[in-house]
Amino acid sequence: MSKHFTLPYDGGLIEKGLPSGILHSFEKVKTEIYTESRDASNVVADIVVKAINSAPKDRLFKLGVTTGATPVSLYHELARRNEAGEVSFRNVEIISIDEYYPSSKDERQSRNFRIHESFLDRVDVLKENIHIPDGTVPQDKVSEYCDAFDREARGMDLLVIGIGEQGQLGFNEAGSSEKSRTRTVRLSYKSRKRQARNFNGDLASTPQSAITIGLGTMLSASKIILMAWGEDKAEAVRDIAEGSVNPACPASYLQRHDDVTFFVDETAGSMLTRVTAPWLVGPCDWTRKFIRKAVVWLCQTTGKPILKLTEKDYLENNLGELIEKYGPFDKINIDVFNDLQHTITGWPGGKPNADDSTRPVPATPFPKTVLIFSPHPDDDVISMGGTFIRLATQGHNVHVAYETSGNVAVHDDVVLQHMDAAFQLGFADKFKEVKALVDSKIPGEPEPRALLDIKAAIRRSEARGAVRCFGLNDNTNAHFLNLPFYESGGVKKLPRSQKDVDIIKKLMSELRPQMIFMAGDLADPHGTHRVCTEAALEAFEQLREEPGNEWTSDAHIWLYRGAWMEWELGRVDMAVPLSPDEVVLKRHSIFHHLSQKDIVPFPGDDPREFWQRAEERTQNTARLYDQLGMAEYQAIEVFLKLC
Repeated sequence: MSKHFTLPYDGGLIEKGLPSGILHSFEKVKTEIYTESRDASNVVADIVVKAINSAPKDRLFKLGVTTGATPVSLYHELARRNEAGEVSFRNVEIISIDEYYPSSKDERQSRNFRIHESFLDRVDVLKENIHIPDGTVPQDKVSEYCDAFDREARGMDLLVIGIGEQGQLGFNEAGSSEKSRTRTVRLSYKSRKRQARNFNGDLASTPQSAITIGLGTMLSASKIILMAWGEDKAEAVRDIAEGSVNPACPASYLQRHDDVTFFVDETAGSMLTRVTAPWLVGPCDWTRKFIRKAVVWLCQTTGKPILKLTEKDYLENNLGELIEKYGPFDKINIDVFNDLQHTITGWPGGKPNADDSTRPVPATPFPKTVLIFSPHPDDDVISMGGTFIRLATQGHNVHVAYETSGNVAVHDDVVLQHMDAAFQLGFADKFKEVKALVDSKIPGEPEPRALLDIKAAIRRSEARGAVRCFGLNDNTNAHFLNLPFYESGGVKKLPRSQKDVDIIKKLMSELRPQMIFMAGDLADPHGTHRVCTEAALEAFEQLREEPGNEWTSDAHIWLYRGAWMEWELGRVDMAVPLSPDEVVLKRHSIFHHLSQKDIVPFPGDDPREFWQRAEERTQNTARLYDQLGMAEYQAIEVFLKLC
């Protein structure tokens, strides 16, 4: 199951035949964008293999590597090529860039363990040629050890490394010196919070320090390859590739290296100028949505609504080509205004007995069977709660499928509180028994299955409560799929398989929906939202190819996004406005998920609760529509039509 989800093509820069100097004209670090991380990893593998095979045989080839999710697909490809005899690592010296301190190499969450598991144990590298920082060195000897390790690490032939969300390299955080060498560093609270995902979200078990090679050591490498996948890296990619050298973004120092190339997937590269404003770079393919994207950009650049844009605005902002092909400018203004206006509908399932020629959803059939896929048991209400309410109150047959149990996102003290409540109500005295389960947990190891089952039950009860508040039957209209890939007992999930797809196919076949909503988040190539959506899309595609599923030709897939990011207006196909009362109803539905309120296990650097993020996101979308000259609404949820 290797199929990856990418967004449909909506126009853009015509790169074919464009000189490299023009294509990369805004970049201080040359950046190559690929549709998928897998494609980019294959190209990086080509570079690594070629470098090793062409290196002098009278000395070891010194290769710097990193751990984490970013290089997983690269390591898989290198291992495959090693097994196929295309490359050997017997003459390669491996330098791994960091390790928790203190940390034993036998601990599953250690960098040492992880890089052996994902790469080193799968290739023919000699053990004596592997150099990984030792997290067990006594504190009184660690400085001397770091000096010796730095001498070994300097002058790498090739360094292949991923970046952090704020442009970190290894454990070189904001403020690291350009001349820094291998050293111990004190991890910031934000860093430990981020690393806690490797320790089942337990901050107390997350190390407070680490050993990392420094920026100066990295800059001593002959050649450097940077990698980044997912839209959560997009801002850092932009700052590294196009921004100025800034201590707040450590990887920006690599602009001063003579041979560095950045490999990103299309979502990580989504904020680069040649993607956000390609008309500044070269000729473009002007599709309908791409024209809208350009006009929205022009409005935001000039601070004007659509119908106040002038010919001068277009010409002064490099949009002369658009006027030449599709002008005059006032016609473009009116066309885009109408195009954007037609995305707005208060009837997300289609308005019965109405002219639907300019509406995003057809009037018939009515009512529709609607299937909402929710990766976790609260993504439905967080991401599209207002639209969910509209669909239900307007009479459609709405079903929601919770794809995973969400069990690992429930804190232990929430479980104990539920057990205590049951005891106080006289139902059962299981508190001590469950407390023993909690106490038996081993940091970095999967949680006890019995404890996970309790946590899953808590998430189910919360989701059922939210469904009931919409007036739906929580027994017939709420489906808990418990996809197997998620049930690893820890943060790292199992590979997606046909078992996951078959569960989704069964539900789709039973319901035969006309409208299907899925999560369109692309932040993490290996994240739960993306895996769930890819499994659902795979299920739909398989059903379309199987006889007896003619209903699929009349079904349409709509993509929503989560609480962090929203679709850019150039991509939007449907915008559902929410009244102040509907915003409150949505908020109350989110409040049913009490285990996720106030104590949020994986919020990144955003301290707000999910309902606050969701409201800010939808209200900001409403403001954007208002600024472009549309009607003013309290909030708007937006969707992209995939098919």
